[in-house]
This record gives sequence, C-alpha cells and structure tokens, in this order.
Amino acid sequence: MVTKNMPPIVPVILSGGSGTRLWPMSRTLYPKQLQALYSDSSMLVETARRVSGDGFTDPIIICNGEHRFIVAEQLLEAGIQPQAIVLEPVGRNTAPAAAVAALMLTNKDPDAMMLLKPADHMITKPNVFVEACLQARKAADDGALVTFGIIPHKPETGFGYIHKGPALAGFNSCHRVEKFVEKPDVKTAEGYVADGGYLWNSGMFLFRAQDYLDELSKQCPEMVEACRRAVHLARQDMDFLRLDEQAFQDMKGNSIDYAVMEKAQNVLVVPVDMGWDDVGSWSSLWAVGDKDTMGNILLGDVIAHDVAGSYMRSSGQLIAAIGMKDIVVVATDDVILVAPMDRAQEVKEIVKSLDDLGRTEQTLHKRVYRPWGWYQSMHADTHYQVKQLTIHAGGVLSLQSHQHRSEHWVVVSGEAEVTCGDELITLAVNQSTYIPAGMKHRLENKTKEPLCIIEVQTGSYLGEDDIERFEDVYGRT
Repeated sequence: MVTKNMPPIVPVILSGGSGTRLWPMSRTLYPKQLQALYSDSSMLVETARRVSGDGFTDPIIICNGEHRFIVAEQLLEAGIQPQAIVLEPVGRNTAPAAAVAALMLTNKDPDAMMLLKPADHMITKPNVFVEACLQARKAADDGALVTFGIIPHKPETGFGYIHKGPALAGFNSCHRVEKFVEKPDVKTAEGYVADGGYLWNSGMFLFRAQDYLDELSKQCPEMVEACRRAVHLARQDMDFLRLDEQAFQDMKGNSIDYAVMEKAQNVLVVPVDMGWDDVGSWSSLWAVGDKDTMGNILLGDVIAHDVAGSYMRSSGQLIAAIGMKDIVVVATDDVILVAPMDRAQEVKEIVKSLDDLGRTEQTLHKRVYRPWGWYQSMHADTHYQVKQLTIHAGGVLSLQSHQHRSEHWVVVSGEAEVTCGDELITLAVNQSTYIPAGMKHRLENKTKEPLCIIEVQTGSYLGEDDIERFEDVYGRT
C-alpha cells in the first residue's frame, strides 16, 4: 500500500503493434490488444483495470493514431478515464514511447513514478502483480530501474530471458540482473529452466521517470531530444495528444532492453509468478484457456465430434469438425484459418503473403470501426456495394460528398436525420432516401438508441478514399 509520503504509480500502457500471429482476428486496424480474446473485455481494458486500484493513478495510453477512436470508446465503456491518450505518428518501439511518457510526467512532477507495460499481455493473478509492483517500488524510489521476470514453468523459445543475480539486501524480492539473453533454442531453454536462475522477460518496467530519462540520455541522447521535440510540438486533437510527426518520424527507434536496460548499471528484477503470458499465438491462447473434457476450447458457433486438443473459434459462421486432433480453426466473416496446433505461429507467413498480393484481409475486418459506430460490407461487385451502418446514439458522420458514387439509404431500426444538399430529412424505420454523386450530405443519430442503415452504393468507383469532408466533429477534415 502506498503511504501518504509516497505518490502513486502512473501506469503507462503501450497499445501499439498489430499482433499478426493472432490473425485473422487480429488485424492492422483492429489488433489483438483491442480484441476480447480471453474474457468479455478487450486486452487493453483488462490491462487498465488491473492497475486501477489503490497506489495507481489514471493511466496514460500510447497508441497508433489509427486506433484512437476504438481505444477511447473501449475505455469510456469500461469507465476508465485516462490522463492522456497519446498518438504516435509511426511506431518507433518501446524506448521512445517510454521517453515520451517520462517527459510528460516530469514536466508536472520531477519525482513521478511510472509503470510501463504492454496492453496485450494476459495476467491471471492480478493481485500478485500489484504486490510485485509495490515490492519493486522501494528499489525504484532509490533510483533503480526495475523489471519483472516471470518464473518459468516450462522451456519456452518464444521469450527472451533474464539471468538473475543475488537478492538485494533491504529491497524485498529484488535481484541484481546479471544479463539479458535472447530467445533461446529448445536445448538452451531447457537448461535455463533446470538452472533455476533464469526468468522470462515480461517487458514490464517500473522506475522514476527522471531516472529513465537520465539513463536514456547517456545511451541515446539524440532519441531523448527527438522525443522532447515531439512532446513540445504536440497538439491536442479532441481527447487525444498528437505527437509531432516530423520529430517522431525522423527518430531511430529501439526497445528499452537494447537502448537502456542492457547497458545501465542499477538494473533490478523482481521474480514473480502471476499467471503471465504474452498471448502471442493461437496455441498459447489454447494453453492458458479453460478446456473441456476432450482438451478443446470451442468458442462461438462450433459443433465438434470426436475432436481433441483443439482450439476452434467462430465469430459468425458455423464451424463443424469431425475427427480432428491438435488443430486450430478460427473463422471470421471473411476468413477461415486452419492449422496444426504446433505450427500456429506460422500464420505470420500467410499475413506476409497477403501483403505481397496486395490484399486487405490482413489489414481490415469486414466490420470497420469509426468514431460514430461501424460499417460492414455485406456484398460487393464491380459497380455496386451493400453495407450495413450502425450509428451510436448521438453519433454523426461528417458533412461529405463522393465524386464517383451515389448512395441509397434505408432505415432498418432507429431514426435518422439526413442532410442532403440544402434539405434536412427525418427518416423512420422502412423509409429511405437517395444521395446523388457530388451532393453534400450527412447522416446523424440524435436519439438515445442505435441507428441501423442499409446502404447501397452504385458508381464507377467505390473505394473508401472517394470522400471529401467539409465538416467533421471528430477532426478528420
């Protein structure tokens, strides 16, 4: 428990990355940290909740600008009020992200204590994790850079390791770090587990913001200066803080491990068994999940006969499986993935192939989220497309026009207010309207219930980039 003289810890949650090994659910514009993979809430929300009690402040979230509205909506629905949602123009790894947060914190409080953690990790024993943070706090107050090492329960080749040294007198469970080691092969990993002195590298850190900046300035002074410019020139955009694009883009990125932790002198590790997993593949989700008597995890519309040791998940269509063993099957609206359990991590090769072919299934789901709600393509051909639009209560699309397509809107549920040129129309269920190409128009839901629209687009070009915005409450003009 934090005392009166000990200010609370500021959680800094990193919500970047695309999680390609959990494709087809995880995609570039809707990655794994924004998905509900092992509970009813997204991994981001679960991460924020476990550091929301006594001893912690409201979090700082650092994310990709493309994800900002989904992040904000998920936190709002969960009742979590972040101090800031910081938007990175491009990914530059963890060291600059941590520096940005540290600069923001030291501008307000030179003694600020920050906990840096990814949004896409699973922790099944959150109380143990919180206790480990409070144990590490004393050493961090004394100037140490503290990381958390996971006590391994099996040889694992997918994680880096930390070789711990002796326990530090007077600092509870903190140990000196002898060295950080790269992801090992199977034989080396078996040796690490047998040795007992090696821990999985969790990628989570606790330190005073100023101590981190001081150490990073020794190792990478140009990175600190670039981050300082990015923060100084940042601009507020609604509920988001946009880092300066040029300053951030010109910077060479690096991880905290390489940039700081492997070179600093006063680095400690807290060994902890908190039910941690980085949930990096479908096989790891199967390993940590609750299984039936046949060793299966079956989620969604799945019927299995004589199936064992498998992970099967559908977000829509029925999966029917017979006589399968140790198989991963994941079905979304537009993709079905089938793989042996022991080769599930190779899904990243499929994602690479999709990139090479210029396809979009690695980037977008059929359901695309927007700040006002979402739309989903139901059917498409060369010169027409049918979409479903759901607009949240109070949601409003931008005042816009399209050069190459016309749109027909039919209200399925709710009530729509439509601007079409100089005309303002209210549409109830089963009513419709037509928006000619080139016409300025807007769709708004002024009610307290969701609005559902079926949209039929016709024209010579139906791409999402055929849009000119004139007014937008979400700052996208």
